[in-house]
Amino acid sequence: MTILSSFVRHGPIEPLTPVVLSVPHAGRDYPLPLRSAIRVPLTALKGLEDRYADALALDALGAETMFVAHRARAWIDLNRAEDERDPRLDEGAVSLGRPQSAKLRSGLGLVPRRVGTSGDIWQRRLSADEVQMRIESDHRPYHAALSAALAAARVRFGVAVLIDIHSMPALGPAESAPRLVLGDRFGKSAAGRFASRIEGVARAHGVATAANTPYSGGHILERHGEPRRGVHAVQLEFDRGLYLDDALDGPGPGLPAISRLLRGIIDAVTDEALPTALAAE
Repeated sequence: MTILSSFVRHGPIEPLTPVVLSVPHAGRDYPLPLRSAIRVPLTALKGLEDRYADALALDALGAETMFVAHRARAWIDLNRAEDERDPRLDEGAVSLGRPQSAKLRSGLGLVPRRVGTSGDIWQRRLSADEVQMRIESDHRPYHAALSAALAAARVRFGVAVLIDIHSMPALGPAESAPRLVLGDRFGKSAAGRFASRIEGVARAHGVATAANTPYSGGHILERHGEPRRGVHAVQLEFDRGLYLDDALDGPGPGLPAISRLLRGIIDAVTDEALPTALAAE
């Protein structure tokens, strides 16, 4: 494990497999400048976390290189582009001459403005310099590290696959709603064969899946997934009820089973990638 600024790298610098893992939204580090500037209780910001998705990923981790953000999403969202800055919050936001994304309009931009039913997070607007500092200290280093690992895997194996691990609230009754949503930006960030393998593993574990609805993948997939260059990226959204306790606040009794599911997914994606890798050698 190597602590790098606002995130941790687990595993080797040079990937030993074609698969690289990312956990961008499970951070529970709330810096003092954040805690002193919010108007909601700190506990309300848990609503922005992929609560303990890092525990799930660490339990499933093998030889892969994995990046886990430890800074809270409320501080800066690594799954948003640098220019998704909210003009209602951020003095440095500028008009880009195109419509704002639905996420940004709802207050979930680069720095989240709102959280669930608690409403506005901040006591005041943020200066351009404050947000720029977060971009330079947290956002850019994370994406640079992901890019470097994927490039190294691509060089070594001829292919690289990023698995971006998230969690979601329940989409409906457990007996009928999907409990794992696979996102590949409707085929733009990864070849369809990877989603097919993931769906097969989930089916074998008795977990219902959906593809791209309601989560198709965000900035991480858009930025790093380049299938034509042999770099694929998929997003996994696990229903939190699968691995958290009844209060959805800490790891629960289902975590071992879901970590086995995730491990099976990683193995299947690795297996799917390796024929390409072997052909490149």
